[in-house]
Amino acid sequence: MSFQTEHEKWIKRHLNQRQGERKDALKRGHGYGNRLFAEKIWWPLVGNFQNLHPEYEVLDWRGRSYFVDFMWILGALRFAFEIMDYGSHGKDRTKYRMDLNRGLFLQSQQCHLILISLDEMKENPVFIQSMLRSMLAPYLASGKPVMESFTKIERMLIRYASSHNRVIRPAEAAIELDLHKQTVIKYCRELVGKGKLRPVPAGSSNKIYAYELLGSIFHFELLM
Repeated sequence: MSFQTEHEKWIKRHLNQRQGERKDALKRGHGYGNRLFAEKIWWPLVGNFQNLHPEYEVLDWRGRSYFVDFMWILGALRFAFEIMDYGSHGKDRTKYRMDLNRGLFLQSQQCHLILISLDEMKENPVFIQSMLRSMLAPYLASGKPVMESFTKIERMLIRYASSHNRVIRPAEAAIELDLHKQTVIKYCRELVGKGKLRPVPAGSSNKIYAYELLGSIFHFELLM
């Protein structure tokens, strides 16, 4: 499972489900900044696109529709993400005012509005990831049963992967975690069996030199 593959499937699925203006809005709106958010922020943090809707249609206080960059829906909870480009408003004070009013209206409807600077996302994605991790972790925490399903070393490896771009290279992880390389490999294989890691074949030999973390990393118990 790679970002490229899952991203293409996600966008294709939403395009197939839409018609008319909603479909056109996705074709127009999911450009450089939005894709960058999906790749550099959301994918490293969550590992999937479940419940995340690109170019999501909402109605303002006048009943007029417009599209937010992303809407993440968890039951009755809604989180709107807007990618803000410095030059997006230019000198159009009316558009600037309308965008602020729409944001205010969203929040009045119990929707969490999160504004993200495109420049910051390009230059310092780790900062954006850190802020979103703090904000969203309560909504993705999986609870005590998950913690109990992993051993201490497995939790160490998950924590390691979450801070190393989702990748575990046993030789490097063994040095940093003060473990034997074979111990790291053993527990990586255990985590593969539990669906938390996947082996990453190298070249034509298909030898395994690394493992990729799957799914959400928002587990309080695993990151503590």
